Amino acid sequence: MESECVGICTIEDGVCVGCGRRVYGEEVEDTMTTQTLPQGMVVLQRGWLSSNSVLLRGKEGWTLVDSGYVTKAGETLALLDAAVGGEPVVRLVNTHSHSDHLGGNAAVARRFGCPIWVPEGLADPIGRWDEAALLLSNAGQQAEPFSYSATIAAGDTVPMGEWEWRAVSVPGHDMHALAYFEPSHGVLISGDALWEDGFGILFPSLLGQADAIAAAREALAAIERLPVRWVIPGHGAPFRDVAGALQRAWGRLEAFAADPRRIARNALRACVTFTLLERGRMEEDELRATLAGVELFQRALDWIELTPDEAVRWLGDELERAGAIRRNEGRWQAMLPA
Repeated sequence: MESECVGICTIEDGVCVGCGRRVYGEEVEDTMTTQTLPQGMVVLQRGWLSSNSVLLRGKEGWTLVDSGYVTKAGETLALLDAAVGGEPVVRLVNTHSHSDHLGGNAAVARRFGCPIWVPEGLADPIGRWDEAALLLSNAGQQAEPFSYSATIAAGDTVPMGEWEWRAVSVPGHDMHALAYFEPSHGVLISGDALWEDGFGILFPSLLGQADAIAAAREALAAIERLPVRWVIPGHGAPFRDVAGALQRAWGRLEAFAADPRRIARNALRACVTFTLLERGRMEEDELRATLAGVELFQRALDWIELTPDEAVRWLGDELERAGAIRRNEGRWQAMLPA
């Protein structure tokens, strides 16, 4: 009988080591496609507030890719302790700057004494701890400051576990984002550049920083050129239907290009859900003030020409219909796993 994992599985070779549930790895006829991820590649799937974390085992110890959200740092450490079994974590590597990917960096570094490697484009904002450049203060989110030991540039070879991974530039969601590709098994750690059903919010366009649509086209084209057989995304389960995921991502991107207001609506739905999950519940007056006071929300409302009052009504209907919230006498309750 399976034990409970409270919605969070620690996955190795396609099976949760806690509950025994097989998450992926159905049999395939193509002998060139691995049935499961290689032994020593462990995916820690998380709830909404934290990205997936990836553990890669080598002779000297484990490399961790991405550390989750700051308020979930205790959960992250507990998952890591269970997964590594007392073996050392020798480095922490980030895919990009956002709070759900690097929020636990400081806590992990304290616990394991490991150095942190970041994409080279993040060196300056992390060094100065520029919370706007890191999409923290201007998105109403948080992370604990940390120091990095090394930077990674596109094209670099990065030792993680027993494999050599190539850093691949995947801008769009974050203009400095990197994915990591392991060629011998065709595994891509994609961050938020490619999910099974799309990709991350195109924040740089919304914030007036860069043309994120053009950048995301570059990222998808770069992934298409790689002989990828497995994708470990920043959110969701690992998957092998890379062609299907890319087709869906291209379709989503072209829909954004045809009507850029979709970017703003997507950002509002996702980021308001994130805020609600962090706080648990909010009064409508509090939400209205948050929409009016956070730069990301202000810009999104300007794009779709809604006032905070109008946005509260629209978002309430949208998120309740999706099952993300429940409303009761002006109070919004988050319904998704955090």
